[in-house]
Order: sequence, then structure tokens, then C-alpha cells
Amino acid sequence: MDPAAHKRFLDYRERHVYFGAQKKRLDAAEFAKLDAEQRTLEELGDRRTDEEEARFVELCAILFRD
Repeated sequence: MDPAAHKRFLDYRERHVYFGAQKKRLDAAEFAKLDAEQRTLEELGDRRTDEEEARFVELCAILFRD
């Protein structure tokens, strides 16, 4: 995991304490996979399809991102 992804993982873990106490916490491997998917969809911006937009919103919720 590169340093930037590791920082995002640590941020996720910190947010999980406050916002995800009732949810299963992702391990590093699970986080890396979802983080990469979310970042790819984020790069698409306005070019996301409706399905991609729905998945993007779902990933943002899982990863506690705005």
C-alpha cells in the first residue's frame, strides 16, 4: 500500500470509530480494493453512468467520505 493509500486507510479507521461502530471494519486488503474502485469512479466525474454513480455513492458511504 502506497503512503497516500495508507493515510486514507488510517483516516477511514478513525472515522469508523465515530460513524461505523455498528458496521464491520474493513481490513487493509478490503479497504485497498474499495478505495481503488472509488478513486477510479471519482476520476470519471460527470461521465459516470447511472450505475457507476450509484456504486460511487455506495462506496463513499462505506468509506465514510463526503
